[in-house]
Parts: sequence; structure tokens; C-alpha cells
Amino acid sequence: MPGRRSIGAFSLDDMWTRVGEQLMARVSGPMHFRLVLQPVMGKPPYFWSLLYDPAHRKEMVRDGWKSVGRVFILALILDAIYQGIVLHFFYLGEAIIVAIVLAIVPYLILRGIVTRLARKRLAPPDVPVKVPPESPRR
Repeated sequence: MPGRRSIGAFSLDDMWTRVGEQLMARVSGPMHFRLVLQPVMGKPPYFWSLLYDPAHRKEMVRDGWKSVGRVFILALILDAIYQGIVLHFFYLGEAIIVAIVLAIVPYLILRGIVTRLARKRLAPPDVPVKVPPESPRR
């Protein structure tokens, strides 16, 4: 068809439509509990430091992957099970998108927020400083 991109017999427009529909179906389909369960399994987010601290970026990516790698793999496995039950077929691209949404995005968002809240909560209380009264000026 004119104006439609295609690879072989498959239209890319149809593929993206299918991906969108199937990703949205995961919200209410079987095993939807993983959408709540998985994001809370990672460590707290460091997105801004990752962007603005190039000196430590490699170390931070390594630490981030160590923190979120197992959750990412678990998301892939759970989505493969979901696809087997519901779709009777496995779409690797969709599984990777779901794993990123369930494991990496919440990690990036929550790590900074949780770190700030923990610092506030665990910081020693402010000790009021006694300021001597000012002497009258003459």
C-alpha cells in the first residue's frame, strides 16, 4: 500500500498497533499484579546524577545494573509467561519494553526521591544555635 512502511508481508504500522494494544492489555490481564510488585523491588533513582556526572557515569551504570538486573530478568520471565498464556506466542521486543517499564523506569524515578526522603528522615535533628543578644549601640 502506498504510504505504509512494510518489512516483507508485515506492515510496521500494524506492528506498532499490535505492540500498543498488547502492552495496554497487560494492565488488566492475567498476572497484572507484577505491575505493582516489580517496581517496589528495586533500590531507590539517580537519573540526574547519571546525566550530569560524567566522571562517575560508568560506575553508576554498573551499580544501577547490579541493583536492577535481577528485577529486569524477572520482568522478562514474567512477561514471557504472560505472552505464553495470553498470546500463545513470544514477542521479544514487547518483553524488553515491559521489562524496561517495570524495572528500569521505576528505578530511575524512585531512587532519587527515596534517597532524599531517607536523608531528611535519618539526618540528625537541627540543634538550635544560641545567639547572644546584641549589645546596645552607642
